Amino acid sequence: MNDCQIPHPRQERDPFVPETIKSRLAEGKLVNIFAIGPIPSPKLIEIAAISGGYHGVWIDEEHAALTLREVEVLAMACRSVGLDSYVRLAPVNYAAVMRAMETGVGGIMAAQVRSVKESKEIVQWAKFPPLGARGINTGNFEGEYGTRPLAKHIEITNRDRWLSVQIETLEALEAVEEIAAIEGIDHLFVGPADLSVALGVPGEFLHEKCIAALARVGKAVKAAGKSWGILARGAEHAAKCRELGCQLFAFGTDLGVAHQGFKAFREMYGEFFP
Repeated sequence: MNDCQIPHPRQERDPFVPETIKSRLAEGKLVNIFAIGPIPSPKLIEIAAISGGYHGVWIDEEHAALTLREVEVLAMACRSVGLDSYVRLAPVNYAAVMRAMETGVGGIMAAQVRSVKESKEIVQWAKFPPLGARGINTGNFEGEYGTRPLAKHIEITNRDRWLSVQIETLEALEAVEEIAAIEGIDHLFVGPADLSVALGVPGEFLHEKCIAALARVGKAVKAAGKSWGILARGAEHAAKCRELGCQLFAFGTDLGVAHQGFKAFREMYGEFFP
């Protein structure tokens, strides 16, 4: 593909995903996410797309121990139905971040971040020079399997790949203003369970301490001109987060769909179950 064949900058990035998570957030739109991990089936992604209303898929490598090949297949499934995707990972080293980026997902979300230093390091691992120090490889979907010119590959990837950092530790919360301001970080995502534990109110997602923390995150991203998201813990929790400026909501998970489905069937056929 040469430059004159590219009709729109968004198509330069990924012709299979007409509207990305990053582009929706930049336009001030809400983003609905479906999370997948323990049940990593491409068919669930197809079902989520058929169900409608979702804009992207969160692939959870942190807790589900997915292989890179599984992530790559899930990313392909997302592209096949026009959904963007990102991987949540434990950013333990350069290889963990770089290899996840090369699977063809739209970006990554770094879990358990605890400092400004760690956040800057993740940017270095995820971005090509001059923004970072990631090694060059065009032999994948991201590089159009070796057909994208190198300079264009660096420009498009640094511009369009999405980088999110989780705010779920006390250390990250205390540094949230500085983390939000780091060049290369697009988005902050609150892990409500871990944050509630860190604040000493496990599972009390609407506790005043949690709400104050969410308000601080919202204020920090607004000042930095960025966005934030949450794993919703009920309709009231989601509404409160939206009130505080949240744009991205992880509503459904593969396990949640399974549990709700089994519960619904038990209720429907109650007399047949002991």
